[in-house]
Amino acid sequence: MNNNMPSICFLNTEMHSSSMRETVACIEQNIEQRQFTQHVVVNVAKLVHMQSDTVLADSVKACDIVNIDGMGVVWGARFCGHQVPERVAGVDLFHQLLMLSNRNAYPVFLLGATDEVVSKTAEVILAQNAGLKLAGFHHGYFWDDEQAVVDLIRASGARLLFVAITSPKKENFINKWRDQLGVDFVMGVGGTFDVVAGKVSRAPLWMQNAGFEWLYRVLQEPGRMWKRYLLTNSAFAWLLLKEKFK
Repeated sequence: MNNNMPSICFLNTEMHSSSMRETVACIEQNIEQRQFTQHVVVNVAKLVHMQSDTVLADSVKACDIVNIDGMGVVWGARFCGHQVPERVAGVDLFHQLLMLSNRNAYPVFLLGATDEVVSKTAEVILAQNAGLKLAGFHHGYFWDDEQAVVDLIRASGARLLFVAITSPKKENFINKWRDQLGVDFVMGVGGTFDVVAGKVSRAPLWMQNAGFEWLYRVLQEPGRMWKRYLLTNSAFAWLLLKEKFK
């Protein structure tokens, strides 16, 4: 992990207890110095799965910056006595880094989602960031030839890579190929492209701040999400109690 920012150890995981401003500043410094940075965010579901999925846990622990995404983790860490100033949501950091890339003429590469969604995401971010250098983009269904996609990214000249694939695939892909990607910064952004492309909507700000973003997702996709959140939230509550009284 990067040692320039404050960090905590929570649920057997080292993570940074930093603000958005501190995170962006650290990433900018690393890119300027051509210091490779592997980034990840952790939320309730990921922390729960890491307790049993050792490959995912190793992929997260290999990262240089581990941000806290999700009010559940923020509150849980605070409940256990840690100082956490705020959440650093992956989708918000994505937009901050696009602005950073635009200011500094850093080419970016988008990887993930369907052809339609990643193409629309590219269109939207170019409209929002006039002058942004887009090195390229590719859909997220390439598992029969990962090497070809890695070669494409390396040849593109991108300095920043954003990977919008579900967990744990994106974390494990990034960790597996980190030395061959040829970028200075790589970050998994989950469903961010779906939000940017307008395929799904993000929870209202008051729900995000109140920690109910998960509920908004359940209401959008009840058939797929209710069981996932019931199980992970229950498991997280049990982990918190054990952590608190350990």
